[in-house]
Amino acid sequence: MKFHIIYPKWNKLPGQTTFYLPPHGPVVFAAALPKSVDVSFVDENVEDIDFDVECDFVGVSMMLSTQVKRGWEIATEFRNRGKQVIFGGISTMLHAEETMQYASSVFLGEAEGNMEEVINDWQKGQLKKIYNFMNKFPAIETIGPARRDLYKRHLYNHKGVQMVDLFHASRGCRFSCYPCAVSYLGGRNFRPRPIEKSIEELSQIDNNRLFIVDNSLAQDKEWEKQLFKEMIPLKKNWISHTIDDDPEILDLAAQAGAWYVYQAVFDTSDYIKERIKRYHSYGIGVEGTILLGLDNQTEDDIKRLIDFLLEIELDLAEFTVLSPFPHTKAYDDLLRQNKIFDYDWNHYNAGQVVYKPMHMSPEKLQELYEYAWKVFYKDESQEEKMFKLFTKVLYRELENGTFVPRKREFANKTFGKDVIRNI
Repeated sequence: MKFHIIYPKWNKLPGQTTFYLPPHGPVVFAAALPKSVDVSFVDENVEDIDFDVECDFVGVSMMLSTQVKRGWEIATEFRNRGKQVIFGGISTMLHAEETMQYASSVFLGEAEGNMEEVINDWQKGQLKKIYNFMNKFPAIETIGPARRDLYKRHLYNHKGVQMVDLFHASRGCRFSCYPCAVSYLGGRNFRPRPIEKSIEELSQIDNNRLFIVDNSLAQDKEWEKQLFKEMIPLKKNWISHTIDDDPEILDLAAQAGAWYVYQAVFDTSDYIKERIKRYHSYGIGVEGTILLGLDNQTEDDIKRLIDFLLEIELDLAEFTVLSPFPHTKAYDDLLRQNKIFDYDWNHYNAGQVVYKPMHMSPEKLQELYEYAWKVFYKDESQEEKMFKLFTKVLYRELENGTFVPRKREFANKTFGKDVIRNI
């Protein structure tokens, strides 16, 4: 059978640098399909959908709430042409009831070891309306390498720079952060993949630059140290969410190729200031993630926080407004308080206010969000700051011999031929 997976497009936020990363969920899902299934893949963010494509069964993989309405449109078009369509992915799980109206079937949960049942039912003409495997997690040892062969590589670059590949070394999260749905989606237990399996997959990735997409690497220090030790010989350069603020771990992370990390900046404390300094002291860049619109934030608090970000010399900052995604405590609280006024999922993009904040009007919070981006990037644009981080990693690749020759023309233009010749 021919199974065609589609990743719907979504509207990008205005004013921010636009680039596209190869999506991780669809190719992890594809790896869990039976070997007999012939799989093809389209990412609508970088190419058009051919609704007349030759296929037997269509899968729509959705990660973001801002993709769901487009996903429903895609499914409707294929079903009008006589195809059966199954939905899966994070935002399918968050919006399952609505999505069922547009689907032949919905798949909830993790795919490994569970897709054989779906394919067998389809082949027998007995496809169920819902396959619910949430909280029935597959053995973590069964997770194999993602099907990166499905990517069209040339479509994932920004101004000649190849984008990072995505990879995960664990699932689940023992934390339960207020605006986050991870505990609903993947459970409260930290489930690390066997390190040898992670290293095996990493060694197969033909890209020196990675984004390790785990919810947090700071969940088990001994596992974290062992993972970084095993990564050192691979000479990869990587981005991740938070790692432990521990000298031994930071040193190992730097040796293993930590490029920069995402760090939540939630206040103006010395704790945050010193943590950023420690990252920098090990040569690790920091992109601050700043959530605006929480109940403990006034207008003055937000302006003070933005000034603080400039003082602590973040390499990048990403500002978001609270988006109350379904199945989060934030959604439950705001729904109970009757504060959500907008249920258009296209607006749940972390850049548009859809609820009534406690200490200001929605319009004021929207204004402060836009003010934050403008003030932080007033001297250097987001793209210029990103370029600085990129040049650091390119120098590292030139020094350790992992520089890819096909990028040499770009490097010559960037650094000058004399610099490149002498490294």
